Formats: sequence, structure tokens, C-alpha cells
Amino acid sequence: MKVTIDNITLEVEPGTTIMQAARMIGPEVAPPAMCYYEPLKGSGGKCRACLVKVTAGSEKDPRPMPKLVPACITAVQDGMIVENTVNEDVLETRKGIVEFLLLNHPLDCPVCDQAGECHLQDFSFEHGVSSTRTVEERNTFEPTDLGPNIQLNMNRCILCYRCVYTADQITDGRVHGVMHRGDHAEISTYIEKAIDNDFSGNVIDVCPVGALTDKTYRFKSRVWFSKPVDAHCECEKCSGKATIWYKGEEVIRVTGRKNMWGEVTDFICNGCRFDKKKTADWAIEGPTNVSRHSVISANKYGANLIKPAFPVLQAARDYKQINDDRDRSFLGIQPALPKSKKK
Repeated sequence: MKVTIDNITLEVEPGTTIMQAARMIGPEVAPPAMCYYEPLKGSGGKCRACLVKVTAGSEKDPRPMPKLVPACITAVQDGMIVENTVNEDVLETRKGIVEFLLLNHPLDCPVCDQAGECHLQDFSFEHGVSSTRTVEERNTFEPTDLGPNIQLNMNRCILCYRCVYTADQITDGRVHGVMHRGDHAEISTYIEKAIDNDFSGNVIDVCPVGALTDKTYRFKSRVWFSKPVDAHCECEKCSGKATIWYKGEEVIRVTGRKNMWGEVTDFICNGCRFDKKKTADWAIEGPTNVSRHSVISANKYGANLIKPAFPVLQAARDYKQINDDRDRSFLGIQPALPKSKKK
């Protein structure tokens, strides 16, 4: 099937969603996603962050769709034309979506462990506004321990359902979910039951905000002060492929490896995540490939990065050399001789 997204045409297989097709083009075209998580079946359609405008439904029926549609759950039709970043209505709608997501979400980024790798931060920066129109009090919750290694800060939760799908699909039995309805809805366990299965730590990795955090890592370091490296180990329960994060010589946390969209490709067990906190436990493969646009890459891997020549190019383009023949002998500097008189 042929589909055109932001004036770029490509061919995709039947059953491909608009989100998947846009990701084939690249991050500059792909819509943002707060609830969609490709490895999790059934995810998507909750946050509305990926709404796009379909200006032509298909080649057979070129009429536009009357409303914006979520790219993560809308299948491509042959001849479909989609507008994402080039449509003003889409960009204006996303401002409203950011405003809704931040209705109860506290702006506590300076103390949140997710800062620096938070998808909501990126979404707010790219599409949000700097002011709020609400004066009502926010919903507030007390931090809750969901077992010995996971803490829930429900104040930050945006009800994306990722952690629920993760527990459903990769654990033996889910003991947490969304309780209540409407503006009282919250992520919780049944009568404060602990989440203690072998793969429970993966709910931390899939959370797009700082609602579910690793208690062994809380307040230890900012993510841009740590150094992520790819490593693997021999494990009977999982693939053993992980990213370990150093602060100096200390391993401060272990996470699943993520792709360019921030999605874990291989879920890891709790033994690898919480218990193996020594370099000797791992076989180091090398530095994690981090996008240069990410704050995580700041001041790291200097020998492996090519510094941009932008300042030099800008100076050559915007400035001209000055022929300065002033007498500066009082500074101990001899005036420059013309090129023809230099020996």
C-alpha cells in the first residue's frame, strides 16, 4: 500500500498503522507517543498525543476524515494522505493534549528521577505552552511501595496503561491495574498487595514519566551524570541483555535496552535488574548508542563523537577578516607586515 505522510510517499504492508509507517520515515515525521508501546499488544489509543489529520482516506475514497485520528491504532489505506507536523490543527490540538496531561501532573522535574529521559518532558517542550489556565487544586496521592524495589508516585501518573499491559503479557499474574473511574482513576494494587513476580521491574522501564521508579536508584544521580554501557550476562530467566549505568566506578542501576523510540527490545528479570550491581557480573560490550540530541549524551564519549563545525562555518560565513595596522607597540605587539614584505 502507498501512503503519503507529510508529503513523503512510501510503500507499506497491509495492516500497518500510520504510526508504524511514520516511524519508517524517521523521527522527524513520526508522531509523539505517550501510551503506544510497539512490543506490547493492545497498547495505544489512550493519550491522544499522536493525533494526525487524514486529508485523503484512500485512493478509492479520497474524502478526508472529519476528525483527527490517533496514528497508533489507525491502519493505513492504499492512497491515504496524512498530515502530521505540517498541519496547524494537529499542532494546536497537541498543545491542548499537553495541557490535559499536566492538569494533575506536578512540575517536579528538579527532584524527579525520570528527568532527562522523560517522554512527557520532551512532549511538553515540543508542543506545550509555558502557562496554565487552571486554578483548582491538583489531585494528590501519597507515595506507595509496590514491593521492595518499586515505588509508585501516583501524582505523576498519566494513566497510559503501559505498566498494566506489561504485567498482563510478560508476568504470570497481574496484581495491579487501574482502580476507580473518571478523575478518581489511579494505578494501584488490590488491598496494597506487593508486586513481586520475577519480571515486575519492567514496569519501571515502560513508564513514560516518573510514576514508577526504582527504589535502589532513587535520588542517586541525574541521568546526564551517569554513563550507560551495553552489557550482557548468563541468565536462565531472560536474555541477559541490558544497559548498565555507571556513576564513576559504581553501577547505580540496570535497565532493559531501548531502541531509538525509547522502547525496551528485550525485557529483563528482576535478578539482572536489582541484584547484579557489580561490573564483574557483566560482560561489557561498549558504550550505549545515545542520540546526540539527548541530554544523556552530554559530556560523554568525547573520543567517539565528532564535534560539529558549526561555529567555524558560521564565523567564515558571517564575519570578514579585519586588516588591523594600528600601532600596538605599547602592548609589546609589533604591527603585522603586509604579505609582500614578509621574509
